[in-house]
Amino acid sequence: MFLINYHSQPTKSPSGDLGVEPLIRVGILLNQPHIDFELLSTYKLQGKELPAGNYSVEISEEEILFEGEKYESITFEADDLHTDSFELKNVIIGVNFHWERKENQRFLGGLKFIVENDAISAINIVSLEDYLTSVISSEMSATSSEELLKAHAVISRSWLLAQIQKNKSIEKDYQTSFVTPTEIIRWYDREDHTNFDVCADDHCQRYQGITKQSTPLVKQVIDQTRGEVLTYGEAICDARFSKCCGGVMETFENVWEAITHNYLQARADNSDATSFPDLTIEEEADRWIRTSPSAFCNTQDAKVLKQVLNDYDQETADFFRWKVTYTQEELSALIKNRSGIDFGEIIALEPLQRGTSGRIIRLKIIGTERVMIIGKELEIRRSLSKSHLYSSAFVVDTDNENEEGIPQTFTLTGAGWGHGVGLCQIGAAMMAEKGHDYTEILNHYFPNSEIEKNY
Repeated sequence: MFLINYHSQPTKSPSGDLGVEPLIRVGILLNQPHIDFELLSTYKLQGKELPAGNYSVEISEEEILFEGEKYESITFEADDLHTDSFELKNVIIGVNFHWERKENQRFLGGLKFIVENDAISAINIVSLEDYLTSVISSEMSATSSEELLKAHAVISRSWLLAQIQKNKSIEKDYQTSFVTPTEIIRWYDREDHTNFDVCADDHCQRYQGITKQSTPLVKQVIDQTRGEVLTYGEAICDARFSKCCGGVMETFENVWEAITHNYLQARADNSDATSFPDLTIEEEADRWIRTSPSAFCNTQDAKVLKQVLNDYDQETADFFRWKVTYTQEELSALIKNRSGIDFGEIIALEPLQRGTSGRIIRLKIIGTERVMIIGKELEIRRSLSKSHLYSSAFVVDTDNENEEGIPQTFTLTGAGWGHGVGLCQIGAAMMAEKGHDYTEILNHYFPNSEIEKNY
């Protein structure tokens, strides 16, 4: 098994000093014509005190209208980032997912409104550690085991700092899609956000401020791991995670851009991490997906699942192996609506290329009116579901052919929940339940990385 080299000494700058905890800009509520909010303590606007109370902003002639005055942007400054708070009304959570809903949410720190896309976006300015306290409580239950929470604190902190650094280095001609008349290859990452560091939904990391009460354990875990990040070589790791890998982890470059991260490669989610079938081969993937192999994430342990999954995540019962059935009418209408392309009747869904976890990264859709190749995995998931298909690791069975030989029923049998890269949250929860500490969990999911103190 690969080993993590745990450094008890912090990583220092060339001057010998630790870095300073950064402030994070989080996009909370995006592209709205009108936003209602409540200041729960006294804030400052352009140096003048603004009392607690209910307020609103709206878009007006490409500017923000607030109490009769127009602004290009407007910032409500907190005297104390760790105690001053505000509430945003009707925040959308689970955007485009099956459990999408609105709720009022409370946040610590500063509040900024900007104009983008001819609408208003609300941005929370918050300290990184306060942000993490919320993320750990939002991404999973705050009652999760201590070692799981520690592992998640380290990877969430690492991922965020890596993204901030990456966004500084992205070239203007950076592309996330390649489109030809016969093929659409597109991936979705955090480069979408140019006016803030991260968004508050599953597109980045789920963040709900202080809406959900944290626990003393979460606060203790954040304090115990304060400033700790995963590193590989000289860089902070782009530490990805998903709900359930399905038994084997996917490689980074099969989901996002063609960059190899040696700590984000194929591994089996079990104690023998290096032994697993070659799921890039169609026959092997078919056999694997139709069975239920041993894996940390192959569990129905209600105690463990309750730790990892919030109430709305538990609305989904199947994740390690799942099945979805569409009629011809449902599937053709769904693909047309989601992709914007009219394929006519769907004749076949043909996997052309699979990744190391069995996830399809290039799929040929054959229709009576159009044939097209789509990828990568999230583009496939978005095209085959009203929200997001659980994963792109699936096989297709057809039935009930009509007189023209066109199937009238399509059954997708699949594995895993999410992209499958990096830490598998359900697998990590089972590792913690089996007695592994957070360094061993990180060792399993991010081989050859090191834990170092950044600030």
